[in-house]
Amino acid sequence: MLKMISPMILLLPTVMLCKPKQLWPTALIHSLWIALFSLQLFKPHMELTTFSNYYLGADKMSTPFLILSCWLTPMMIMANQNSLMMESISRKRTFIFTIILLQISLVLAFSTTELILFFISFESTLLPTLVIITRWGGQMERLNAGTYFLFYTLIGSLPLLVALLTMESYNCTMSIQTLQLINYTYTVDSMAYALWWLALFTAFMIKMPLYGLHLWLPKAHVEAPIAGSMILAAVLLKLGGYGIIRMSMTLTPMLKMPSYPFMMLSLWGAIMTGFICLCQTDLKSLIAYSSVSHMGLVIAATLTRTEWACTGAITLMIAHGLSSSMLFCLANTNYERTNSRTLLLARNMQLLLPLMGLWWFSASLNNMALPPTINLMGELTIIVSLFNWSDTTILLTGLGTLMTAIYTLYMLITTQWGETPSYTKALSPTHTREHLLMMLHIIPMALLMMKPELIQSI
Repeated sequence: MLKMISPMILLLPTVMLCKPKQLWPTALIHSLWIALFSLQLFKPHMELTTFSNYYLGADKMSTPFLILSCWLTPMMIMANQNSLMMESISRKRTFIFTIILLQISLVLAFSTTELILFFISFESTLLPTLVIITRWGGQMERLNAGTYFLFYTLIGSLPLLVALLTMESYNCTMSIQTLQLINYTYTVDSMAYALWWLALFTAFMIKMPLYGLHLWLPKAHVEAPIAGSMILAAVLLKLGGYGIIRMSMTLTPMLKMPSYPFMMLSLWGAIMTGFICLCQTDLKSLIAYSSVSHMGLVIAATLTRTEWACTGAITLMIAHGLSSSMLFCLANTNYERTNSRTLLLARNMQLLLPLMGLWWFSASLNNMALPPTINLMGELTIIVSLFNWSDTTILLTGLGTLMTAIYTLYMLITTQWGETPSYTKALSPTHTREHLLMMLHIIPMALLMMKPELIQSI
């Protein structure tokens, strides 16, 4: 782990001191080298847990999230390069510095073996993300979106801290490996135990986000720059699912009754956000609400606490991270040419940008979870595990997947077909940078189709 974290830390002064003409190539090449170097965590001879020291380590559950965090950083730098072209050199340096700082926080969150350090790194992602949203957002409403994001996260962080400190007072340790060996003496049927689990999961449910606690997400996505939308959809939402799975595997079982409301909200929210997506006129808002729908399945799977469900949840989180990030990049290419995110103002784009239409088609197929995509593997695993938990969930999950297919086809047809507006007949052609960005999204998804066990072992 230190072989990955040390170059990230050294990249911070490099970005601040390098020459202006070398800023983008230096940041892009070094971050891409770190991303390629992180692939060695997929070594087949890797043990169950690889420790760098007492506080840092990687296992088969955290490895996919670590690699996804590293892989996304060069794509974020590449995606925002055009929008920052007219900015001053100091703002460019600050932007790349903030992205690398966020990457360091994410890597520490996924690799730490101490729960208090996990909490610190979990919350430290708040500040860089808030700076990206409020400083480089496109409209004045970005301050309102940043306020929503800040207070939703802080409201959930305090109960989580209290729950972790209470657990430390009982066990005198916060090591994940040590906690798995402790025989707990809690009164499992007590109300205090249920409240402790509720406090423990509040921050993760907000981060996912759970339907009903999701209002900050569409606002943050709409107002954030493309790099902010990519990191929010691809990695930051997954911190919540990772935290739920990690806590569930480490601590004593959660009571069934307190988990029922969360299960109902997540499955019902997956359906309701599908209907909300059909009512959206803003392309980024539609993609943001689709993330809430997919994360509803993940929350429901993690609450069943079965190995099969957790495997499906991790698979779907990784697949959704790549596909949703690709959709936001595609939405940004339309926005840079039409200066509008309204669906009806950017129609028949496949006639004007034919190769970009191919990327839209590929991303939509992945978002719909068509075979043999990795999204289908994750969703099928979750649906089977939920059906094994309760037969009636097949109605909700079936309707949720149907709504996913409907609003994804609605998005694809609205943007790629129809009558071309008169003011969009003269658009600038696509760039090699944009096609390279789409390839960096689609290649990992294609490779994971051939070897899905890399992200399906926990």
